[in-house]
Amino acid sequence: MQVILTHEQSDFDAIASLLGAAILNETALPVLPRRLNRNVQAFISFYGIELPFVHPNDLPAQPIDTAILVDTQSLPSLRGFTDQTQVQVYDHHPLKANTPKQWNVHTEKLGATTTFFVEQLCEHSGGMNVIHASLFLLGIYEDTGSLTYESTTPRDVRAAAALLERGANLRIVAEYLNPPLSPDQRLLYDQLLDSLKVLQINNQQIAIAVGSARKMEEEISSVAHKVRDLIDPDALFILVSTKDGIRLVARSTTPHINVGRIAAQFNGGGHERAAAALINPSPVKSETEEKQLLEDSLEKLLQILPEFVTPPISVGQLMSARPLVISPDTSVQDAAQIMQRYGYEGYPVVKDNKVIGLLTRRAVDRAIAHKLNLTAGSLMEAGNVFVYKSDSLEQLQRVMTETGWGQVPVISQSSGEIIGIVTRTDLLKTMTGGAITPSDRRKMAARLESAMPPARLALLKQVAQESYQQNTAVYIVGGFVRDLLLNRPSLDFDIVVEGNAIALARTLVDTFGGRIISHRRFGTAKWWLDEIRESLAHRLSNGAKINPDDLPPSLDLISARTEFYNYPTALPTVERSSIKLDLHRRDFTINTLALRLDGHHYGELYDYWGGLSDLQRGVIRVLHSLSFIDDPTRMLRAVRFEQRFEFHIDNRTRQLMEEARDMLRQVSGNRLRHELDLLLAEPRADAMLARLHNLDLLQAIHPHLSWSEDLSTPLRKATLQPIDPVWELGPQPPGSPLRLSLAYLVWLGRLEQSKIGEISKRLRFTSQLQKQLEETAYLHHHLAELETCSPSQVVERLQALSSLSIYAVFLLNPQSPALEQITGFISRWSKVHAQTTGHQLRQAGLAPGPRYKQILTALRSAWLDGQISTPAEEQQLLEQLIQTLDSPHS
Repeated sequence: MQVILTHEQSDFDAIASLLGAAILNETALPVLPRRLNRNVQAFISFYGIELPFVHPNDLPAQPIDTAILVDTQSLPSLRGFTDQTQVQVYDHHPLKANTPKQWNVHTEKLGATTTFFVEQLCEHSGGMNVIHASLFLLGIYEDTGSLTYESTTPRDVRAAAALLERGANLRIVAEYLNPPLSPDQRLLYDQLLDSLKVLQINNQQIAIAVGSARKMEEEISSVAHKVRDLIDPDALFILVSTKDGIRLVARSTTPHINVGRIAAQFNGGGHERAAAALINPSPVKSETEEKQLLEDSLEKLLQILPEFVTPPISVGQLMSARPLVISPDTSVQDAAQIMQRYGYEGYPVVKDNKVIGLLTRRAVDRAIAHKLNLTAGSLMEAGNVFVYKSDSLEQLQRVMTETGWGQVPVISQSSGEIIGIVTRTDLLKTMTGGAITPSDRRKMAARLESAMPPARLALLKQVAQESYQQNTAVYIVGGFVRDLLLNRPSLDFDIVVEGNAIALARTLVDTFGGRIISHRRFGTAKWWLDEIRESLAHRLSNGAKINPDDLPPSLDLISARTEFYNYPTALPTVERSSIKLDLHRRDFTINTLALRLDGHHYGELYDYWGGLSDLQRGVIRVLHSLSFIDDPTRMLRAVRFEQRFEFHIDNRTRQLMEEARDMLRQVSGNRLRHELDLLLAEPRADAMLARLHNLDLLQAIHPHLSWSEDLSTPLRKATLQPIDPVWELGPQPPGSPLRLSLAYLVWLGRLEQSKIGEISKRLRFTSQLQKQLEETAYLHHHLAELETCSPSQVVERLQALSSLSIYAVFLLNPQSPALEQITGFISRWSKVHAQTTGHQLRQAGLAPGPRYKQILTALRSAWLDGQISTPAEEQQLLEQLIQTLDSPHS
């Protein structure tokens, strides 16, 4: 016998999952639990005739072969279980540590377990009537707060939409989802309100209430919802003594309090926002024992709460330090220049170190449009608006809502000075999921440490320690963090210092040795480690085994900076800045992630510009609308990243690329070639070139540049496949200079020679590469002529060409009959030489001159074409050639 089971005191998610499993497993009996939530009981009492459920007392007296558990990982008590009973689990709660290993457990990170079964039914066209669809929708709505809880996933929403399409009745859902309290529940509700206490733990409001309901049959969760709705705390914990023991019901409205983890401390479970536990399920025999158990449970709860309640994000965690401010007498023209340079939409106006207003880009643009020669003091929105570093995000939101300011200064509570600025964008990104939590720190720290060799990790931590002692924040930024999150970590990283990178580098040199090369204009320092590898490894080891060879040859330290461009395609002008602005100068959002290393911030992921979300969605998105105007080569990088990661360029970014495409004509050949070099070193270079062609970017670089799909296979062979040793080109790993040259030869080698000259001039190819390209083009266009050539004629045509050019033509023409001639030249004919030498010709009395070459070439041709095959025959032919050349008619 097969049965389908769920937990006692079932809610709609449990019962709907029971139904879904029953429809998908027609031979299994869906067994109702003995106790249901009151609203669930009311639904089944009215609509039960439409449902296939079986009461436990009606089960046949047979052994249970298979038990399917839904929305739970606890096996209920039921006759028929044996040691051979197989258990399958379908649940949306995290896997419990004590779940038996022999069970077949399937967990999905969903808002409701019902969603999984609805997906299966929709996929397999399972039978579903209006009552079924309405029950499924009740299950999803109840566990997702009608799709408003943060645990709700897109799959839950899609499942709800599918149910509405299949006739789910919203009137039925509304009738049963939030029923009024029963008289017993009302009594408990009053008890809980009388005992209610609100605590402040890590700046979070925690409501705790206790009560007794030994005679109540209905569920407690409905009462908990009513209490939570009344007082609206960050989290609510209810402890109620029942005939079965102490029931804990927990609800949370914030990601900083995971009630599922707290309930697990009482052997319960649930998810981040809703959880429950039954404490000491053995019946309590007396009121004294009940009271003591309730007090003990409350005491334990109070002890563990600080461990599981994390502080909410404060303004100080969002703000940008050292903000740009302007004075009231700043002219509108100067204000416009500042806004163009740094990109913010608003700037605080400050007089005598006090905020007196906010100047917005809109006001500046309107003044310039109307040719008004005004100052910031005349154009600003007047007001002394600010927040403190310790203020909550709720306070910040209230300030922004009440004033309409989208950029709010942050003031020091002690000095009254402006120490930062926080924007509406900062707030919105945090409220929509950009918060940093301790668990994020731990996960990122673990990722970092598993990706780094011990030597590099120790070096990194030492740099972080030195910066911490200088009260300086340090970060790993950009591509390293991106690749770490994509589980393809690299060992190349730069350190960005929110402060003076050169000063930090000098401290490191004073402590550990080595030397630095610094660039004061850019605020960068390169710490050379080659000379101190052994001593540095010893000092970093701290008793552990560290391989000095794992240390990098150098380490780049870069001061956080911002950049602006005085005109399109110019090199940027650099100024010292914050990490936030440093990240904003980067090309794409996926490259704006920063991993902080110093002090207790170790492992914090900073995501100011939505990079993590775009990384998860597989999107290449540019940061600002002028990005491709400032640096048109970013268009090539956009394609390179898109194809490398198999992402997609978002629509707005693609539109900006189309608008800026012609700017590529203004970029120097050296910069363009550098980007193409990087592209051709990629494993998916063919896909990248195809994408550049489709976006008309190749043609924008030069009209003769193009791509054809039939070049894909030869290019991949040129850049990735091993090269046959017969070509004598050496091992040449992918990405080597020879491979890069070969990639250009394959890509461009079919063009006309005149076009190659123009492209070489545009991209500033070396004379050697241009010559090899011209050789490749010539041989490619004359390849068919080799088919009828004798070996000596083949040698005559090919011996002056580089092996690389010949190999490129070999790859470009895999079906050509002339390949046999090329193979013969490379493997045999090019190695054939006459045994006679110039020295022997001189001994024979011939004066040096052109005749030497004529004779030796003729002898070699005779060997190649089979006219001679022994040294004696060569000697005989040599004598004939000498006589012929010496004759008066020669």
